[in-house]
Amino acid sequence: MNDQPVLSAKKNDVREELQRINGERTRFTARFVRYGRKGSFRGGTKPTVLLADITDINGNVVTDHLWFNLTKGFDALKLNGNDQVEFEARVKLYIKGYRGRRDVPDKPVKDDYKLSHPTKVKKLNARRRW
Repeated sequence: MNDQPVLSAKKNDVREELQRINGERTRFTARFVRYGRKGSFRGGTKPTVLLADITDINGNVVTDHLWFNLTKGFDALKLNGNDQVEFEARVKLYIKGYRGRRDVPDKPVKDDYKLSHPTKVKKLNARRRW
């Protein structure tokens, strides 16, 4: 049995909702899923945070999930599964896909959108410890 939470929003190839507000800085809410790690230059790793069901200030889902670096703001919250968070971020265009020396047909290069520079991060719900 897989204990990983299921991402509930529909996944888009291009995050069309984010594309509409490209360049804008605004407030978002999301559900914390888990911590992770990503590879970095020269074989090291960096801690990350997976957020799901990301919505804008009007409650519209803008994307099903995004990975963020574990910034001081996220780290200070000591998040647990399904905690709701609120933060401000800027929508930015980035190039997605493999850009190495060989062709990889299942990872074509294309434009996509992300949330960048999260600030004013806060937890919306505080779960009780019994």
